[in-house]
Amino acid sequence: MAVTNNDKVPKETILALRDAIELLSGKWKFCILHNIYTNKVMRFKDLQEHAKGISPKVLSKELQELEDNLLITRTVNSTKPITVSYHLTEHALESYPVLESLIDFGIKHRNLIKGK
Repeated sequence: MAVTNNDKVPKETILALRDAIELLSGKWKFCILHNIYTNKVMRFKDLQEHAKGISPKVLSKELQELEDNLLITRTVNSTKPITVSYHLTEHALESYPVLESLIDFGIKHRNLIKGK
């Protein structure tokens, strides 16, 4: 929706944007979602290895927030030792085009800054 100086942005648009940013904000959420999307199912340890630099405490917090917001499901597997795996929900799949757009923008931005 294009907005000109004479237009007022509807309150519901601003609230929806704020909700989406709050839901997906943070250093790790998109990385976690992208890794699960790419691999379909991921265990905690696998996520930690793929998200270099994330502590187990922060990963647990981010996963809990994503689960609370219905973007991932957590499954406890009856293996020995017990493992936990994470899957994207259908709702999370709707966010993937946003992630792809951000990746494309990030690549273009890095190239612009580097002077390519």
